[in-house]
Amino acid sequence: MTAAAPTLADVRAWSATVSVKQAAAALGCSRSQLYELIKRDEAPVKTLAFGRRRVVITASLLAVLEAA
Repeated sequence: MTAAAPTLADVRAWSATVSVKQAAAALGCSRSQLYELIKRDEAPVKTLAFGRRRVVITASLLAVLEAA
């Protein structure tokens, strides 16, 4: 059984940045799909790089979810 996707209220309560895995769950796609979009610079959300690690800016994620 898979976990339910986070609600918009859940996402609003998240910290300023979240993992790609969390953002992918909110967007309804897989982590690997979102990483591929980030790699091709086609992601619908803004990200920050910390070395090899990427995080998604929650405000950007909210903007995408609220526009849908």
